[in-house]
Amino acid sequence: MFTRHIEPAFYDTDALGHINNTRLPAWFELARNDLFKLFTPDLNPRQWRLIMARMEIDYRVELFYGHDIELRTYLTRLGTSSFTVTQEARQFDTLTNLGHTVLIQYDHHAKRAVPIEGELRESLTHHLQDAPS
Repeated sequence: MFTRHIEPAFYDTDALGHINNTRLPAWFELARNDLFKLFTPDLNPRQWRLIMARMEIDYRVELFYGHDIELRTYLTRLGTSSFTVTQEARQFDTLTNLGHTVLIQYDHHAKRAVPIEGELRESLTHHLQDAPS
């Protein structure tokens, strides 16, 4: 599991006084950087080996300005060329948001999925765990 902490900025809030729901996809993407480095260590976009097939976020509880948010990133499924990244946002030790993103290892020149094999598969396997219910 990869863990990051976010300190929300004032501009992350909305008129209702809590963190705007549009911030979670951006924060989850930032938190996936540790995982992206397994595929492209220097994060060079010209060497990028992934595409996104699906993203969903369950908004369970409000997030608030002035208090850090913990983002947890791990895998809940590892297929032949695709995998599911599950991410949790937590504030005050409470699960506030749960996201699932399906990514595919992809050859952008050949326009096709590529199997996940060898050391990369082994590294990804270390981050597999069950999602919270």
